[in-house]
This record gives sequence, C-alpha cells and structure tokens, in this order.
Amino acid sequence: MSTNKFDVVVIGSGPGGYVCAIRLSQLGFKTAIIEKYNSLGGTCLNVGCIPSKSLLDSSHHYHDILKNASKHGIEIDGEVKLDFNKMIDRKNNVVSQTVKGIDFLMDKNNITVFNGLGSFIDSSSISVEGYDNPVYFDKCIIATGSKPISLPFINIDKQRIITSTEALSLKEVPKHLVIIGGGVIGLELGQVYKRLGSEVSVIEYSDKITPFMDKDISKELLKVLKKEKIKFYLSHEVFEANSDGNLVTVKAKDSNDKIIEFNCDYCLVSVGRKAYTDGLNLKNAKVNYNQNGKIEVNNKFQTSSENIYAIGDVINGPMLAHKAEEEGIAVAEMLKNQKPHIDYNLIPNVIYTWPEVASVGKTEDQLTNDNVDFKVGKFPMRALGRSRASNDLDGFVKILADSKSDEILGVHIIGARAADLIVEGVTAMEFRASCEDISMMSHPHPTYSEAMKEAALSALENRPIHI
Repeated sequence: MSTNKFDVVVIGSGPGGYVCAIRLSQLGFKTAIIEKYNSLGGTCLNVGCIPSKSLLDSSHHYHDILKNASKHGIEIDGEVKLDFNKMIDRKNNVVSQTVKGIDFLMDKNNITVFNGLGSFIDSSSISVEGYDNPVYFDKCIIATGSKPISLPFINIDKQRIITSTEALSLKEVPKHLVIIGGGVIGLELGQVYKRLGSEVSVIEYSDKITPFMDKDISKELLKVLKKEKIKFYLSHEVFEANSDGNLVTVKAKDSNDKIIEFNCDYCLVSVGRKAYTDGLNLKNAKVNYNQNGKIEVNNKFQTSSENIYAIGDVINGPMLAHKAEEEGIAVAEMLKNQKPHIDYNLIPNVIYTWPEVASVGKTEDQLTNDNVDFKVGKFPMRALGRSRASNDLDGFVKILADSKSDEILGVHIIGARAADLIVEGVTAMEFRASCEDISMMSHPHPTYSEAMKEAALSALENRPIHI
C-alpha cells in the first residue's frame, strides 16, 4: 500500500481542520493534513484571532497606563513611550509559540503534514504542490476557511488600502485610520489603533454597529467607543476609495445622499469574509458549491461527493473558530458512527473590544419577529463591587427568557470579561435552565459573574438585590 494512502485527509489547518485531524487520530484513523502555507493554524492563529488579541492586550496595557494609572495611585516618573515595533514583535512571538504548539500536536497524534497547495485530481486523490506523488484517501474533509472580501470598486493595494491581515503588521501607527465596516474586526482593530494614538473613523452602511448583535448591546458599545473619541458615520455608503502615495481618499454618501470625503493615511476594508476554495479544483471531485462560493453539505457535512465532507467557514453558518472546531469534532465522530451534538443556537459570539461583548441565543428583535412572549432582565455592571474595584463600570448583562416557562432564550453581555462570563449562559441554555435556576446558584463575591445572577433575578420577579 502507498505510504501516501490515508483513511482521512483534512485540507486546511485552521481551528476546524487541525482539531478535526486530532480527533480523527484519537479515533484510530490514519490521518493527514494538507496546508497551503508553511505555517499551521490557518487565519485564526496566524492573521486573525491570536494576533489581534495580542495587540488588543498590549494596547490595553498602554492605554491603562496613560489614562488610568493615576486613578489607582500610580504615578509615572517620566514619559510613557510606545515602542510599536516591539509591540508587533511580541505579537509575532505569541503567534510563533502558538503555531509551534500545533506542530507539537500533529507530531503527538501521528498526523502526517503536507505543506503545499492541495488540488483534487478526482474524488479519491489530491495533488500537493511540491510533492511528486498524489495523496490518496478514503475520506476527505475540506476545512480551508475564509478570506477577507472587498467592495467591487476598491483596489486593496495592501500598502495603504488594507485588510485585517496587513493591519496586524503595520510598520507605523496610522495618523488617521478610516475603517469601512462596523463589525467585529473593524471595531477591534479600531480600538487598538485609537489607544495607540490614531484618529479613527468608522463608516458603516447600517444604522448601527455590529448589526447581528442585540440592539441594546450595539447601542451600549457605540456609546463606549464614542466616549473613547472614535468617530462613527452610520447609514453611510462608501462608493469610492483611492490611494495616491501616502494619501487615501474615501468618499461616502449619507442617508440624504450628501457626499462626505475622508482623507487618511490608511484605510482598513473590513466588510466581511468569504469562503476560500481557490485552487482546490472542486469540480474534479464533483463537489458542488453555491453562488456565494460556499460548499453545499447535508446534515452530516457530506458534500455532493459522499466521501468528501466540509466544515467551518467554507459552509453555511457563522464564521467562528469555535464553530469550526465543533464541526470538526462532529464530522470525525460521525465517521466512527458516533452521534455528536451541535446546537447552532448555542454557539456564542464574542467581540474582544474593552469592554468585551458576548452573546448567545436569540436577540430581542429575533424573539419579537418570531412572536415569542418573552421577558427581559438587565443588570448594570457599575452596580457591582468588583466593577467599582477595577474601575470597569461600563456595560450590563441582559437575559431574555420565555414569559411562561422562564426558560432562558438568550444572554447578552457587555462588560469586563464578558467573553468568559458568556459560558455560564451557554451552559444554562444547554441544560434548558430557567432564570430561577440561575438565581438559586451561589455566585462568588465580589465577581463580575454576580451580574448574571442579578439579571436573572430581574427577569424572574423584577427583584435584583443590588439595584
């Protein structure tokens, strides 16, 4: 038998792909992974989640020292200086260490790695750039992720008109950064560079930022970011963006068709992402995809070729690393005739601004549109002793529950450590818990988590303790 014959081959080594490969190996499958780039980890580890969080943390430290140190009785003797290149170097080191961790996991789990562009020869073999012999498989799982999209009239030159990838590795702090798009990536990077001294302007086509989030969350986040002097232009449609040397000119129309011109040194185009399948030659494997480029799968993640599967950003659903991971584990277990469980309603969304934003389940608008009789419980973070102690006063916890059964239908948080707090909401909803259940649980004091209990009490009988 050929040494290049595997039970399962995974194409793509992002969170969906590498997690899937590990689970396959754990289940006894001879597994290989094909990665186009020399570095494993995909967008998330290399140019997405991990580097952006590194810069968010570094810029948060810098901002805290400048703005908040004196409030804590910490006096800085001398000028606080920013070494931006060192900050970028730290980010690169974090990425490098994380990628090495994936390399270690591949070795530990006896997963064969092929570095090179994989391209289907047919539905049972793949050619890999740089290798003489094809890779043969019984089953294949496509996990090639997504890439940033642009607007048809914008030429992303990667110098001055950039995507998130370039924004994570700039050589200088922009004087004026214009961001097209008020979604997760734009707001996170906008806050990074605002903290570091940039003027930041966000242009958003919708009438609110983070349009997919609960309306109260979007409103609160907008208020916080405006307080930090980030400028927002909502209900504005960009129709032109051009670069001339070091100057970028962006033109947009407001809701009254009035044209506004923005002059900046960098323009970040952050209007979403699309499935990435370039070079795979899906037609050779008889794998169908829709007009948006997403691969069509059934409820077992099977494509139109029954031995080829797809997960993560290349199929429908939210483009989230943890969603891809869950699907990767699920498809691996299905191949072993197990019955995994994924509830897409319980996959949380997180925005890593400060305060953080996290959400799971239905929004208020969704419940209203579905004619669900629901009740709302809210509790402000500033009423917590822990929030006052840390001076993280912005935000709230909002719980939506069925008016009759009291079952929790959605949890929406903006505040310190919201990304960690949301897990309580996910756990509660997984077990069909009620607001009463949450209210009866002992929450340690003083913690941010107490806001969950107080919001549950608010929804239950309008009887929060600390407000």
